[in-house]
Amino acid sequence: MKRLALLLGLGMTLHAFAAPMQWGEIRDGSLYLRADRPDTVTVRWVPAWQADANEEHIYLLDGQGRLQGERSIKASETHGSQRWPLVPGAASYRLEIPGYSFRSYRVEHDDKTVALFSPAKVHFSVETRNGDELFFKVAPGEHAVLNGKYHGGVNALQAQRVDDGQQLSLALKPHRAYWQFDQVALPVSDREQTWRLRLLGSGKAAFWLDGTANLFAQNPEHLQPLHEEPGQTRLTLHTKVLGRTPDLGIALPNLMPPATSHAALDALKPSAASYYSYVDVTSKNARFEDPVRKLYQTRFGIRQDITLLAGTGRRADLRADVQSSNGLEAWLASTRALGGQGTHYIGFADEPNLNYSSYEDYRAIFASMARQVRSDPANAKAGVRIAMPASSRLVNGPFTRNAAGKRGIDWARQLLNESADQVDALAWHEWMVRDLLATRVYRDSVRRAAELVGLDSQGQPRKALLLDQTNLSSGSSLSPYDQETHYAALWWASVVINASQDGLLTMLNWFQAADEPPYAKGMVRILDNGRVELKPVGLAQQFIARHWLPHVLQLDNDAFEVDVLAMASGEQRTLLGVNKGTRLQRVDLSGAQCPLNQGALRFFGADNRSRDVPFACENGRLRFQLPGQTLFALDWSAS
Repeated sequence: MKRLALLLGLGMTLHAFAAPMQWGEIRDGSLYLRADRPDTVTVRWVPAWQADANEEHIYLLDGQGRLQGERSIKASETHGSQRWPLVPGAASYRLEIPGYSFRSYRVEHDDKTVALFSPAKVHFSVETRNGDELFFKVAPGEHAVLNGKYHGGVNALQAQRVDDGQQLSLALKPHRAYWQFDQVALPVSDREQTWRLRLLGSGKAAFWLDGTANLFAQNPEHLQPLHEEPGQTRLTLHTKVLGRTPDLGIALPNLMPPATSHAALDALKPSAASYYSYVDVTSKNARFEDPVRKLYQTRFGIRQDITLLAGTGRRADLRADVQSSNGLEAWLASTRALGGQGTHYIGFADEPNLNYSSYEDYRAIFASMARQVRSDPANAKAGVRIAMPASSRLVNGPFTRNAAGKRGIDWARQLLNESADQVDALAWHEWMVRDLLATRVYRDSVRRAAELVGLDSQGQPRKALLLDQTNLSSGSSLSPYDQETHYAALWWASVVINASQDGLLTMLNWFQAADEPPYAKGMVRILDNGRVELKPVGLAQQFIARHWLPHVLQLDNDAFEVDVLAMASGEQRTLLGVNKGTRLQRVDLSGAQCPLNQGALRFFGADNRSRDVPFACENGRLRFQLPGQTLFALDWSAS
């Protein structure tokens, strides 16, 4: 990020020669650009950490939310650049650099182009040098709060009001929990306030605003309200069935759920589940899990699940020893006792590419346990299937050193080449795709997984594809702005739609069912009185489940900020969609007969309520206006 001192030091020279404005070391955030004359935005990147193990994408949207440019960056492109033209207009372009990024991005444009930076909240968004400065504005009457989090770099924020020099300081302290941060309230005024923000310390920086626009500028004259023009979403529905929709599920504990949680689970309506089985427990008490698994199957109707073998505390690096073998045999016996109903996948390790030092170590336990499973035909008759490798991420590497040699897709390819007959399903976990505009990579990862296992004559994967754990963030690196708000609802809806888009995926599970310290990443929270309530993402899942149908229909969609999935069951039809942007979208659908038979359109917004809304259907086209950050479901009968 270019220092304000440098800008001021250039003075008249800067304006006389229209020197470029530069933003440096962006890792996660949005840059809004409004040009008054033709300009070019140039993006350059350099590696930050493990760049050679990770593909990335950056996006440029125009003032109507249309995708003007997408740059897919290969893992091998640790260094590179991209240039896009900017056309003058009243609305701002949006340059999106999605986090978590493994590269540092430097952006350059004409200094006359109005530029506003919106950083991520809690997660670090840039890397700075000591003394970097920015400006922000607070409107009259706003109760604004300046926030910051220490990530090992910037350790203090100083804010100075420009008109009178009033100054506030905010020390950024290390906190035990990732989601904890520091904040200071700014004075409320009946006049507009412009503040200068100074970042003290060098390195990773997390700073943001609540109670006012979360926008920062290098030039205070650029602090103007963002103008967004309505968007247009054109959909064309086809009759072709692409495949099945995945079973949607959650990660459930291998403990008996209290009766107070039953209503919440009924509302979520999971049809799949992820479990852990702790070999050190079951090797001593072989029937420990039986009543829990039977309850989930009989009371809640979960007939498809995946279990990952681990040690207590989800210890992942199991070895091919007596304890592990006994633990696996206990799980197999427990599965046979379920009566052969449903499909029960077993993974012999949890994220082996993250937790094992080498592929050879993982292959050893896989080979040993696969032999044990296949040795008794009763296991297959009971619905037992082998899933591998349950990797930490698929296309990209895990969050560890030497990640380029540990990509899940590479380990899966090697194991399939060696032991394809021992594998029934490809499983993986996807983390750290936190940006709403980047969720389309879920569709790409499912396609890449299908390509790896191959397709049969019906166009379906030869091995089941299981995305059995996912969330915005891994571990406890959580932000309350992500997990506790409507943002998570938008994110989950978008992930569900993108991962299901081609009818290739068998299972998609949110991790995890309920908050548990230090992992506040559930679909439900347990209150102090023991009552269980759905979080916003759980309420969104309830909405999704009410409209979920078994088959995927082909649908053309020209929008970028709106994701839509077309589904069918007999004569029943449903479009499930989400407007991830803040702008109004005018939706136009062709391919459905008008008037719709038994048609109903429902919205689900930030108030966490579902409501019926009107729509127009004439001359073979259906139209409605979709507010920003809203889920919708359009249901009708094709008969």
